[in-house]
Amino acid sequence: MHRRHYLALALAIFAAPAHAPAWAQSWPDRAVRLILPYAPGGATDAIGRPWADKLGQAFGQPFVVENRGGASGMIGTEAAAKATPDGYTFLLTPNAPLAVLPSLRKTPYDPLKNFEAVGRVGDIINGFVIHPSVGVKTFQEMVDYAKKNPGKLTFASSGSGTSTHLRLEMLKLKAGIDILHVPYRGGADSLNDVLPGNVHMMNEPVSLPHAKAGKLILLNINGGARHPNFPEVPTLTELGITGADVPIWFSVFAPAGTPKDIIAKLNGKIVEIAKSEDMQSKMLVVNAVVPLQTPEEMAAHLLQDIKANAELIQAANIKLD
Repeated sequence: MHRRHYLALALAIFAAPAHAPAWAQSWPDRAVRLILPYAPGGATDAIGRPWADKLGQAFGQPFVVENRGGASGMIGTEAAAKATPDGYTFLLTPNAPLAVLPSLRKTPYDPLKNFEAVGRVGDIINGFVIHPSVGVKTFQEMVDYAKKNPGKLTFASSGSGTSTHLRLEMLKLKAGIDILHVPYRGGADSLNDVLPGNVHMMNEPVSLPHAKAGKLILLNINGGARHPNFPEVPTLTELGITGADVPIWFSVFAPAGTPKDIIAKLNGKIVEIAKSEDMQSKMLVVNAVVPLQTPEEMAAHLLQDIKANAELIQAANIKLD
């Protein structure tokens, strides 16, 4: 009996891997951490918190937002890369820390090796805004002003190496103008200086409600179509600045090694939520739409975005100070 007992135990141990995916059926059975690599109050927060609420409701466990801002998103992204890949820590981020920053500086993570794609949660629709005190009302007037006053206009971004920073550099390259870049820790921080006119311009979703209220002037839309809430504002392409949008898209990533069945389960729920009218309305409020993608499609999209941004960085000779 003693020998049979150990034989049964050994067989159970060796048989366990064949049933390993079954444990994910009960995932999650406790709180899930959702790292947002920017300070509270900006676009990442505005998109991340509604998703945390909806995912928490869908799975019956809280998805806890943890803002880890700093170094243009690198600090929070590193924390997610080094987290235990057990399905209880994920990164919700714009594309910049993974698709832009590694082409500008050495990062303590590899965007392709240290992360697994999970799901797309929002593509931003916004554009350049300018403070009324500058005295320009249209995109062309801004370009003319910048050409006559090189370096006088100032632009606030979420940080050096972010997609909003690249949008400025692309504008400077395409329009042949000089605008001074002023980096901040996030969109909310930059907005605090743009609203009183301390800095003249920005390109963040958090600015659009203030454009609607007349406190800022929306000059254009970066995207393939006009914003439904600003139908009179043209896109960059319509203004003759082609191939200059620099897309800003938000997604959920997992630390490399996270079980594939958990990733598939979470992706399925993200797609389901994204199809709902309620989430579509919530995202439009924060100036975003949600494309539906599998993890494989999202991974391919990330690779394409890395290549496109690297080409822009080289062409514009963008360097971090």
